[in-house]
Amino acid sequence: MGEKSGGQTAGGRPVTSVAVVSDIHSNLEALRAVLAQVRGMEVYCLGDIVGYGANPNEVVDELRELGATAVMGNHDYAVVTGDAGGFSVRAAMAAMWTKRALRNRSLKYLRALPRDLRVEFAGKRGYLVHGSPDDPLREYVDPRTHSQLFPHYLDKLGVGFIGLGHTHLPFVSVEEAGTVFNPGSVGQPRDGDRRASYAVLSATGQGVRVETFRVEYDFEAAARKIREAGLPAQLADRLLSGT
Repeated sequence: MGEKSGGQTAGGRPVTSVAVVSDIHSNLEALRAVLAQVRGMEVYCLGDIVGYGANPNEVVDELRELGATAVMGNHDYAVVTGDAGGFSVRAAMAAMWTKRALRNRSLKYLRALPRDLRVEFAGKRGYLVHGSPDDPLREYVDPRTHSQLFPHYLDKLGVGFIGLGHTHLPFVSVEEAGTVFNPGSVGQPRDGDRRASYAVLSATGQGVRVETFRVEYDFEAAARKIREAGLPAQLADRLLSGT
C-alpha cells in the first residue's frame, strides 16, 4: 500500500488546497486545461492515466514533471501487463495501441504505481484508490448503489475522506464520519457534460471540504488526434457528447 504524509510546503507553510484528478485517459488537452486551473496546488491522480486517447507519453510526462502522486487504474494495469480481460473490444484495442505507443520510461512509471494510497491532509487521514477499497482496480462505486457502504468504508479504513475514480461520474457524499468523493474524469467525462472534471480539497476549521469543478478544453483537437491515430472513432465521438 502506498503512503504519503503531507500538509506543508517546502517552506513550512500549511497547504490549504490540493487538487485531485482521475481518468485522464491520454487526453493531453483536457489535462493541461485542468492543470492551468490548479496551478501551484499539489496534485493527486486516481488512476487511468492512459487508455482511449492519443497522447499517453505526453500525459505521463506532464504528471511526472509536475511531481503528481498517482495510483494505478485498470487501464494502466492493462497497458503494463497486456491483460485487457473484461474490457470492451474498443477499450482493449486502445489499451494494446497504448502499450505499443508508450516509451520505456512511461511504461516504467505506470508499472511502479501503487494500487492505493494513504495520505494526510488538514489533519485528516485519507485513502485514495481507483476502484474501491475492496477492489482497487475494477469495482465501480456509484452512490446510487453503494452509498450505504460509505460509512463502512470510512470506519474500516480509519480515515476522514476517501477519493475514488473509475466511474467517470463526479460526486461528493458527506457522511457523519467523513467524505467520500469522485472527482469525475479529466479526459473522458460520462455524465453528459463534456468539460473536464476535477476536485479540490480545501482545509477548513472542521477538516476537509471537497468541491468538484468543470473546465472547457479543446475537445475537438483531442478527438481529431484519436481518429488520426487509428483508434476507434467511437472514442473520439464520446468526447464530443460527454457520455
